Amino acid sequence: MKVENTQVQMRKGILEFCILEIIARGEVYASDMLEELTAARMIVVEGTLYPLLTRLKNASLLDYTWKESTSGPPRKYYTLTEAGQEFLHQLRLTWEEVQDSIRIIRQKPHSNGSAPAETLL
Repeated sequence: MKVENTQVQMRKGILEFCILEIIARGEVYASDMLEELTAARMIVVEGTLYPLLTRLKNASLLDYTWKESTSGPPRKYYTLTEAGQEFLHQLRLTWEEVQDSIRIIRQKPHSNGSAPAETLL
């Protein structure tokens, strides 16, 4: 088993959460999202972002508007809908619970009495 596969799956599992967090800050263009996600090592291929945006839009969590661009065709800018804001709120609560759970598990002393591993979160 390769650790890289598990790392990729962990990132994929929280990618929607990260996308919603980025959009929650205000109108955002898909290329800007991609740049931020890539810089944060959350996504590496463009083909991953657009299907997720479509799925979130179809679930009524996102909306978009077209805006003229000075450097080419009009651009699609995404915002959260009210349902998207509530969905993100629920994900934030879940993220906090997951962090707490991991912290509890990692802080428990080893069965040999040694100190717990360095805290991840």
